[in-house]
Amino acid sequence: MTGNRVLVVDDDAGLARALAINLRAHGWDVTTAATGAAALDAAAATHPDVVLLDLGLPDLPGLDVIAGIRGWSHVPIVVLSARQLGEDKVDALDAGADDYVTKPFAMNELLARLRAAVRRAAPVAQDGDAIVEAGQLRIDLARRVVERAGAEVRLSPTEWAMLEVLVRNRGRMVGRIQLLHEVWGPAYESETHYLRVYSAQLRRKLEADPAHPRHILTHPGAGYRFEV
Repeated sequence: MTGNRVLVVDDDAGLARALAINLRAHGWDVTTAATGAAALDAAAATHPDVVLLDLGLPDLPGLDVIAGIRGWSHVPIVVLSARQLGEDKVDALDAGADDYVTKPFAMNELLARLRAAVRRAAPVAQDGDAIVEAGQLRIDLARRVVERAGAEVRLSPTEWAMLEVLVRNRGRMVGRIQLLHEVWGPAYESETHYLRVYSAQLRRKLEADPAHPRHILTHPGAGYRFEV
């Protein structure tokens, strides 16, 4: 993981220091910030590969920090929080976070989730151009570009990763566990609310009528399917 830059945002100085030591020991280039304002400044100045963000900051709500970063960047954001309620996770994912880790946590799990977040954001090599057209959508799998009615649609790395799996399996249902494995990793097979949040986000961005989707379809209790 040498060369990957992580921005750690936490107002607990002891925890931030411990995280920085552990992350540097595993090859990460670490920047720390103790407030939301400092986090926004650091994100703009250092262009990290991933942001590890605590929601309980002294100056700004964590969701506002996510929104501030999402206003200009698609950098993966992994939320680190003591809040374990399902609605807190959904709110963070809805705001633009890519993952949610609750305290206390195992360091090896946190490292795996950071690696997964960076991996989802990284361009992948493709065998030639692969263009899929579906109604007003034009999906370029090689260039990782989506257009709707000729206008480019900006997707987060996780939104793209989910769409890519569905499009590559177009016409076939992708089971929930398979989708969670391929987008987030094997440790996520119980996080079905991730699928609900991200399928809703994709529909809002890609469907003409998100309430009655034509392309991103749900098989209740089973999985999802992309139809051209």
